[in-house]
Amino acid sequence: MTNELRDNAAAGRFEMDEQGMTSWADYRLRDGRLVIDHVEAPAALRGTGAAGRLMAALAGEARARGLKITPICGYAAAWLRRSPEYRDLLA
Repeated sequence: MTNELRDNAAAGRFEMDEQGMTSWADYRLRDGRLVIDHVEAPAALRGTGAAGRLMAALAGEARARGLKITPICGYAAAWLRRSPEYRDLLA
């Protein structure tokens, strides 16, 4: 089961739990942009779509906050490029 996205601002990352494990995206806020430095899913969740679900929730959060996304992480950049419904968020 997928839990809700949570903003762990103290650690500078968004987190989402699945199957008792946590996927996360390290971020920084800069000038109205959410800079995504790194996205990580535990090894046991890789290939299950966990990182993609995290990115979709993160993109929804960015949209709700009126933020654009600057992906530094290669995975985040590729995910945004192949997700037309979120491309408008690219800074």
